[in-house]
Amino acid sequence: MTDGLLEAYLLGVLSEAEREEARQLFATDPDVMAQLDELELAMEAHFLESAVPPPPSVGLALQERLFGSELKKWEPETTQAPPPPEPEPSRSPYIDVEVSDTYLRVHKYWRAAFIAVFVLSKIFLVFGLYQYFKANSLEQEILRLKASQQTVAPSKAP
Repeated sequence: MTDGLLEAYLLGVLSEAEREEARQLFATDPDVMAQLDELELAMEAHFLESAVPPPPSVGLALQERLFGSELKKWEPETTQAPPPPEPEPSRSPYIDVEVSDTYLRVHKYWRAAFIAVFVLSKIFLVFGLYQYFKANSLEQEILRLKASQQTVAPSKAP
């Protein structure tokens, strides 16, 4: 009867009616309530074991954002104590990546390939334009020859 109900209740995926039904079941059956407590502890332990800690800079930024304004509110204005020294950054498992320029850096082989494709595209463009103009001039020549042939042909007729 409680197949998956406890898990769904703890994960918060039950509808309101199912949630009320589960609460009534928990209130009437102490064994189910004990199972719920055990499952909750097991899920919490699993989540804590598989948690990935944030970088230390994120933790410091959150503390500053959360507690910085609170500390300023409650700090007496008559005594200005020097700020506590910055904690020395510990060795982080994360790699700090900072980019100082806005240029895209490309591997040297990709750069050569890009230049080759660019040059080839210009060569094909020139070749295509040459073929177009050549075909156009040939078409004009054919039209001119047909026109001259038609003017010559009626004069030969007896």
